[in-house]
Amino acid sequence: MKRISKAVAAAVLCFASSLHAQSSDNAGHIGSKLAAADGETIFRSICQGCHMPDAKGAQGAGTYPALTGNPRLTSPQYMAAVILHGRRDMPSFKPTPGAEGRFLEDAKLSDTQIAGVINYIRTHFGNQYSDSISAEEVASMHR
Repeated sequence: MKRISKAVAAAVLCFASSLHAQSSDNAGHIGSKLAAADGETIFRSICQGCHMPDAKGAQGAGTYPALTGNPRLTSPQYMAAVILHGRRDMPSFKPTPGAEGRFLEDAKLSDTQIAGVINYIRTHFGNQYSDSISAEEVASMHR
């Protein structure tokens, strides 16, 4: 019985270590490679990991809502608030003072990137919203 417990513990530690390493790798990629990325690139690099490439959402270890046919997407300001401040399983992509060295601190998005990904999602995946949000409007929501 102790062998099984030690084996399980070792497996858990290896898995946890790989998650930490993966987060660190992704954090560096996000910070350096996406600095000038457009909305589609931000979606493909960050959002689709949870919301899926077709934006239909997922359930499993968490619940990730569909971004297609979602009535909450009617408001680009709602989307900006969720991206800036997080909600349930959705992390904040706005830097938090005192969070230095954490993955999400490195995964912050600029106001231009947030506006770009919102406008991309709202005009793709079957969504056909004609209005948009500007980087200035996003900035005003966290000043």
